[in-house]
Amino acid sequence: MKNILVTGGAGFVGSRLAMGLRERMEGVRVVALDNLKRRGSELNLNRLRASGIEFVHGDIRNAEDLDAMGPVDLILECSAEPSVLAGFGGSPRYVVNTNLSGTINCLELARRHEAAVIFLSTSRVYPHGAVNALQYRENETRFDLDDHQCLAGASARGIAEDFPLDGPRSMYGATKLCSELILQEYVDMYGLRAVVNRCGVLTGPWQMGKTDQGVVVLWMARHVYGGALKYIGFGGKGKQVRDMLHIDDLLDLVDYEIRHLDTLNGRIFNVGGGLDVSASLCEMTSFCRQITGKTIPIGHDPDNRPADIRIYITDNTRVHQTTGWLPTRDVARIFEDIHAWMVENEEALKPILGQ
Repeated sequence: MKNILVTGGAGFVGSRLAMGLRERMEGVRVVALDNLKRRGSELNLNRLRASGIEFVHGDIRNAEDLDAMGPVDLILECSAEPSVLAGFGGSPRYVVNTNLSGTINCLELARRHEAAVIFLSTSRVYPHGAVNALQYRENETRFDLDDHQCLAGASARGIAEDFPLDGPRSMYGATKLCSELILQEYVDMYGLRAVVNRCGVLTGPWQMGKTDQGVVVLWMARHVYGGALKYIGFGGKGKQVRDMLHIDDLLDLVDYEIRHLDTLNGRIFNVGGGLDVSASLCEMTSFCRQITGKTIPIGHDPDNRPADIRIYITDNTRVHQTTGWLPTRDVARIFEDIHAWMVENEEALKPILGQ
């Protein structure tokens, strides 16, 4: 791999993967393409340049922007409109054009250059109705999955790749699933080499968390910079649970996948923190209070938001058995890293995250 293109390369995920791969792969040219739509992504431009990464201001929705990239050996497809709420109450045009049409443009670039693709998908491809129908128990601080489940691909370990895909999942999840299906056709029809990672909640330093995406950073930002939070949905108790994956754990996996593309070609993996790296909202509040020494007001709204889910845990069995990979950074480490980053960069971050 001599030429790597990272789409969404100035975003949280893309920038960290681009910089990490540049550090680990000697002599590789890494180009980061981004439309800089998300506020805060401009803060990554100097970091990218300092790492020896070329930045191109472009948009995957425009095929011409991709055509100008020159030779490409690998496309790391990190670009996305990542909000589950995208399209609710308005047009879905942007999420569809970015997450589906944009991906097709990337696949066409890969086909022309015979480049490999690592596609970052999402756990949101699984239908929210089926996820919410799982058997669970309510404990003091969180919901937990029962040991016995009636649906395939579900257990106390979480959700595996054979979980049913029938049913609505949000426009965000639908566009990602459609992109996965089209990518599989490119693998079959054109001999494209590709790996799909269905990621759970990704987080870590340099994520610009908002109310609809990036909840871990949002939670810490309110404690560091001030402001209120609210437990929304499922009774308003803050017991809904997500597993979370430190961005550097994802970097470790992607690095492995690049070096073993021939043996991993065509594989789809669920990738997340797993049960051991999970927390409810109220447990997240406890971590933030312990680390910052601050207590902030938290409201309660029992009504669910569209497409929200009670609990999602990634079952990493397949990716672990195939690659040996498991996340190594626990929940405490995730919150400590985010807190240290916010304190160190308060002047730049407070105008963005302190709202």
